[in-house]
Amino acid sequence: MKSPKISVIMPNYNCWKYLGEAIESILNQSFSDLEFIIIDDWSTDDSWEIIQKYAKIDKRIKAYKNEQNMHIVYSRNRALQLAAWEYIAFLDSDDAAYPERLQIQLDFMELPENSKIGICGTNFDIINTTSQKIWEKKFPRTHQECIESIWYRNPFGQNTVLIRKKCFDKVWFYNNNYKNAEDLDMWIRMWKYFKLYNIQQNLSKYRVFWGNSIIKQQKTMIKSALKARKNALRLWYKIPLKWRFYYWGTWCMQFLPPRFVLWLFNKITKVW
Repeated sequence: MKSPKISVIMPNYNCWKYLGEAIESILNQSFSDLEFIIIDDWSTDDSWEIIQKYAKIDKRIKAYKNEQNMHIVYSRNRALQLAAWEYIAFLDSDDAAYPERLQIQLDFMELPENSKIGICGTNFDIINTTSQKIWEKKFPRTHQECIESIWYRNPFGQNTVLIRKKCFDKVWFYNNNYKNAEDLDMWIRMWKYFKLYNIQQNLSKYRVFWGNSIIKQQKTMIKSALKARKNALRLWYKIPLKWRFYYWGTWCMQFLPPRFVLWLFNKITKVW
């Protein structure tokens, strides 16, 4: 039998400062049998030149540039349509992956007892603008823990997931109606058919700075997350009584200053 392969997807918009580190973290993975799809969303900085430079060096890179700025959901979906292999991995262009990330996740997913797991995430280190570790973030481990977490947090870090391509064949792609929470909507739609799991190792790096959507577009993210959770109720889920407090607490957070919300969320969940 042929060994499984991975399509790595990286959308980019104006992240020239961190782009090289992100690209190299994939090219230097211990698992090398991959295609690396980079979609530049009409950047106005030097991103496209950097991407082209790496594409000339490593033939695993397939570089594309949108004809206009279409935003991240379009870019991810375009890459998914181009992806050829059995597994899909994501990494944002201002983050990075540790060298063993893909191999560890693939080994886990290929175990016979894990054949029903569709999405495998990991924990990650939080880094600053100079790539220094400042903290870490842990995610729920088991399928049941991931499902319960929907009402107060996202069960996965988008920059950590490895997903079987057949998951997208079942539920289709990201929905642009959930801006900045399109990944949460995706997990909600997927876990009716597939199991979820997070390996309890820090295998990626998430960079925090003022330009991050988690800070810059926080109010939009909160509104979209609430919308996704309401949709979960309409689909097939029942909200546990103990999480109703967090659900309505999230609703209140859209009216508070972004930095305070981030601090409060971390205190409540104790995940950073």
